[in-house]
Amino acid sequence: MGLNNRIPPPLVALIFGVAMWFANGVLPALDMAPGPRLSLALLILSAGVFVCIAGVVSFRLAKTTVNPLKPETASSLVSSGIFQYSRNPMYLGFTLILFSWAVFLANVFLLPFALAYALYIQRFQILPEELAMEKLFGDEFESYKQKVRPWI
Repeated sequence: MGLNNRIPPPLVALIFGVAMWFANGVLPALDMAPGPRLSLALLILSAGVFVCIAGVVSFRLAKTTVNPLKPETASSLVSSGIFQYSRNPMYLGFTLILFSWAVFLANVFLLPFALAYALYIQRFQILPEELAMEKLFGDEFESYKQKVRPWI
C-alpha cells in the first residue's frame, strides 16, 4: 500500500510549493514585467481556487465525505456540478495553484514541479480512490468514468 492515501493532498501541494520556493533560489528566473506576471498568476490562482471550492461544494451538496484519506467511506458517487467535467477537480485545482506559483515566481523551470504533483497525486491518491469507487459503486462508477475525463 505504501504512500497510497497516506498524505493529505493539500499537504502534498504545500510540500511541492515549498520545494518550488527553494528551487527558485537556484534555478534561473525569467525577466518578466511584474504587472502582466502578477495578473496571469492571479488569474490561474483564481481558477484553481474556484475549481477546488466547486469540488468541495459538490461533495457537500451530495452529503458525502470530502476526506481524501478515506475514499471507502463515500456515501454517494458525485457526478454533478463540476464533477460533470472532471473526476478530480480538487486535484486539478491544486495543480493550477502550483502553476500560478511558478508564474508568480517567474520561473519556467518550476512548471515541472506542478506536473510532478499531478503525477504523484495520480499514482498515490487518484488510483486508490478510483479502486475504492469501483468497489463501492461498480457499474455506476464505470459508466461515469466513460463519460468524464480524469483531469479535464
